Amino acid sequence: MPLWVAGCLAVSVAGTASAQTINLWPGEAPGSEHWTLPERTYEHTPVGTVVQNVVTPTITAYLPDRAHATGVGIIIAPGGGFVALAMSVEATDLAPWLQRRGVAAFVLKYRTVQKTVDGIPAMDMDTAGRYGIADGIRALEVVRAHATEWHVDPNRLGFIGFSAGAMVASAATLQADSRLRPNFAAFIYGGPFGRMPRIPAGLPPLFMAWAQDDNVALQPVVRFRDALVAAGNRPEVHVYSAGGHGFGMKKQGTPSDHWLDDFYAWMRARTR
Repeated sequence: MPLWVAGCLAVSVAGTASAQTINLWPGEAPGSEHWTLPERTYEHTPVGTVVQNVVTPTITAYLPDRAHATGVGIIIAPGGGFVALAMSVEATDLAPWLQRRGVAAFVLKYRTVQKTVDGIPAMDMDTAGRYGIADGIRALEVVRAHATEWHVDPNRLGFIGFSAGAMVASAATLQADSRLRPNFAAFIYGGPFGRMPRIPAGLPPLFMAWAQDDNVALQPVVRFRDALVAAGNRPEVHVYSAGGHGFGMKKQGTPSDHWLDDFYAWMRARTR
């Protein structure tokens, strides 16, 4: 995977109408104050736009026209193994799709590990993911703090994550304080990739989707599904016969192409 990103302003206009980017933390994000590598963006990679060396985590708000806003909001966390973020195929292509349907979408650009060597650095996922997880939990706080301004019902705020982003989403969902959790969550070909956290009963509505021919995340995703069920939760599960890993918003002519329709129908039924 090549290296990838223009630095982000504290508040800036994104590429579509009613989209703005804000920093998640006041000042420097806690724990990464001494990171020095510059953030980099790479366009037109095999997985679209990719970002590396994220030091300043942000959310970009794609707000629907007020006349069509449903009050539903959702935070989107792309994947990338915590060494990169697949921003377009797993986030910025999805956000305007939701925005056009009256859903406020918030693209989370969370911190990734500083990449100092070629390839994927040796690391365990719990260590690599701790900053991204902190950013995901913070994103819920920030969106709820801006709920009135952004015309989002704070009790209809969801979280969707892809691959490593689903590990971020799962940590936000499994918080001990149920009041801090998202109101619904979706894990797309991902979940806890390190040790299995404690799974409480009574979690909010959950959606899961993956392909049977996923050669990257199949085992941990199935393990997470089984742990959720064992704890008494009933996730909505969609397993597609083909699609591989990282299908996101790509159209491949495989059954996984339909995941978004399935997710959107599920989400609408639970947020009316």
